[in-house]
Amino acid sequence: MADNIMSKAATMEIPINSNGDTGTLTEDDSLEQDLQQVMVSGPNLNETSIVSGGYGGPAGGIIPTSSIKGPAVCYNPEYLDRRRAPAPGLGSLNHNTNSTEEVSRGVAVEKLDTVKKWGINTYKCTKQLFSEKFGRGSRTVDLELEAQIDVLRDTKIKYENILRLATALITHFQSMVQTQQALGDTFTDLSQKSPELQDEFGYNAETQKLLCKNGEALLGAINFFVSSINTLVNKTMEDTLMTIRQYENARLEFDAYRSDLEELSLGPRDAAAVVRIEMAQQEYQIYREKYERLRSDVSIKLKFLEENKVKVMHKQLLLFHNAISAYFAGNQQQLEQTLIQFNVKLKPPGSDKPSWLEEQ
Repeated sequence: MADNIMSKAATMEIPINSNGDTGTLTEDDSLEQDLQQVMVSGPNLNETSIVSGGYGGPAGGIIPTSSIKGPAVCYNPEYLDRRRAPAPGLGSLNHNTNSTEEVSRGVAVEKLDTVKKWGINTYKCTKQLFSEKFGRGSRTVDLELEAQIDVLRDTKIKYENILRLATALITHFQSMVQTQQALGDTFTDLSQKSPELQDEFGYNAETQKLLCKNGEALLGAINFFVSSINTLVNKTMEDTLMTIRQYENARLEFDAYRSDLEELSLGPRDAAAVVRIEMAQQEYQIYREKYERLRSDVSIKLKFLEENKVKVMHKQLLLFHNAISAYFAGNQQQLEQTLIQFNVKLKPPGSDKPSWLEEQ
């Protein structure tokens, strides 16, 4: 049956119109049925006869291309239109890409402008600084504020010395307390092993233990004193000094732009110079406002710092005096009352030592 169909297909002439559509075929009903039957049944690819000679028939059964009239492929304009049209979402992708490029370009321009302004500002401030160092430039001075700043810096140096000495006192005194504790343990051990000196060793053991207890109380008071001074010096005073450094930088910028404006004002007054003077005037006003704002901030912080310093030092110096006096006078009750009065809490013994898990 397959040979019959292929022979019919080889001998038939297939008319094709100019637009690619086939015309009326003779016996097309029977041929269509036969072709469908062949497509349904299909050849077996495992048969060697198919590989060697086609569908079980001779090679001459293949339709020669010279017998086909007209184009072999039908033209489909809708397919070509779809290929020419952009893929769905491609337009929005291009739009997003362009938007991203515009944003990146804007960021780059902004960074470049920032670097340019920073370079100009650095040049002007460096020029003003050298002018002041060599006595050729003038600087704005607030005598009262400058005097307060000098006092603060000197006070901070002296308080740092107190902090250093008090920390050294803690180190030495802690060593003494540890020695007293070891000595008391030794006296206790000897009192149990020396019957003839049991009382004498026992008295000394009790004395060393009492001194050790009072020493720990005094260490608690001094540690509280050092902690408060450290907060005052390294946080409160340092915060004020950081604002002072910002104020000094603002003063240098203000004087740099003030000097620049003065130089431009003394020059020629052509159209370009007038434009530069107006821009310099605007920049001068900006740095003047910044300088005055920071000067006000420094004045306020210095005032509050002085009040805080007096309050903190009044309490801490009283604690330090009462604790030292009670300890060396041997007044254990007064020492305990001092700790309660200033709300000093002692750490339990061994709290500073790492746990056995941390030691592993």
